[in-house]
Amino acid sequence: MGKPTGFQEFNRELPTKVPAAERVKNYKEFVNLYTDEKLNQQSARCMNCGIPFCHSGCPLGNIIPEFNDAVYRKNWEEAYHILSSTNNFPEFTGRICPAPCESACVLGINKPAVAIEEIEKHIIEIAYQKNLVKGTAPLVKTGKKIAVVGSGPAGLAAAAQLSKAGHSVTVYERDDKPGGLLRYGIPDFKLEKWVVERRVEVMEKDGVVFKCNSEVGKNVAADELVRNNDAVVLAGGSTIPRNLNIPGRELKGIHFAMDFLKQQNKRVSNIAVDAEDILATDKDVVVIGGGDTGSDCVGTSNRQGARSIKQFEVMFQPPEKRTKHMPWPTFPMVLKTTSSHEEGAERFWGVNTLEFLGDSEGNLRALKVVDVEWEQDFLGRPVKFHTVEGSEREIPCQRVFLAMGFLNPQHEGMLHQLSVEFDERKNVKAKEGVYRTNVSKVFTAGDMRRGQSLVVWAISEGREAARKVDEFLMGHSVLESKDAVNQFDQVF
Repeated sequence: MGKPTGFQEFNRELPTKVPAAERVKNYKEFVNLYTDEKLNQQSARCMNCGIPFCHSGCPLGNIIPEFNDAVYRKNWEEAYHILSSTNNFPEFTGRICPAPCESACVLGINKPAVAIEEIEKHIIEIAYQKNLVKGTAPLVKTGKKIAVVGSGPAGLAAAAQLSKAGHSVTVYERDDKPGGLLRYGIPDFKLEKWVVERRVEVMEKDGVVFKCNSEVGKNVAADELVRNNDAVVLAGGSTIPRNLNIPGRELKGIHFAMDFLKQQNKRVSNIAVDAEDILATDKDVVVIGGGDTGSDCVGTSNRQGARSIKQFEVMFQPPEKRTKHMPWPTFPMVLKTTSSHEEGAERFWGVNTLEFLGDSEGNLRALKVVDVEWEQDFLGRPVKFHTVEGSEREIPCQRVFLAMGFLNPQHEGMLHQLSVEFDERKNVKAKEGVYRTNVSKVFTAGDMRRGQSLVVWAISEGREAARKVDEFLMGHSVLESKDAVNQFDQVF
């Protein structure tokens, strides 16, 4: 415990941000770093609880009280080794994770939680500055070859761990650069791409080979990939977006959120866009979907100079604080106001879109919407909704971005060629904790297996799948398990 009275002396403080009016002029990250004094104070707030529930809140099982203590003592090498023992990519989770660990923080029972996510980001950035981030691959290799399909967070985590175990790893990515969702799904103002490229360079120096513009099942034969490798890890993500098949869907101006975001990420990286430009400039924009992807569309539309931005969510507005149905330390479904919302947008809950309305030239001109009211069960969960009589109206707009989540991975191509089995949700079927498909030598991890989820869950699954692959190939594994928290005393 860094300072026994720290949680009494210091309040939770987050780093300052560039003012909204300034940051919308570019696509740079805008969250500043703590001063040395503030970082020390925030780490001192950790109480080193007898039972640290933050461990259970974190899908990776990060050893949080211990790295907070090391930060307080300014032992950066120890802090980095503790953090990297469970998390391959703190520079990603420290920027874009919703921090379920903070929801489970014991201090959060009656005070604001410890700023775990920000402390995590500071540890890894200081580690890079001090040249502490180095390769982990052993000099002696196992002679085993492994192919990882997909270079998103799950694929990168699996590749990093398998390389650490001494295997030869090749990552196949269908896009022109590695990173998957991290590169083309998350805007630069949340995660600048040099952060991704910096980590990829570390992995390349460690011996991981990246083959881009390589779509398995299209220009790379799936059966040959299996035949030429000792194991294959499928980590292609959940990529089929949920559509809104209502009258007028064919009108010009209606786009899936990821198509919009990917284009802008390419422009920021000076990569040519190979399709018709999707822009919000001088348009009335409606974002349908209230999650993080919808928020990213809001932030991008603001930076492109949209005339107005509205965000619709068919669900009711969440409460601002925990209710009796959201007890600590569970993750609370409360109202979330993101940095993009701070930059400007009207938010609406309980709105159902009935029809897209167009002009004589086939362009979108408005939405026909109606308000809805929800019935809830005894736990406060939505059961069914009813239309509010007399609430039907038109909302003028020329751009709609559909941000309603993803259904399942793409089946055509690789998955059909491999004849893998699917579960009832049309994801690749593999038991959690096992990660092995019905096809010999083929494993799966991340959103492709569990469905649309968080980056931190993808990293966790990639790590766990890598350990199972290592056991499959070697009979045992040298890689850490999710029980690394319990093994901490043995490791350090």
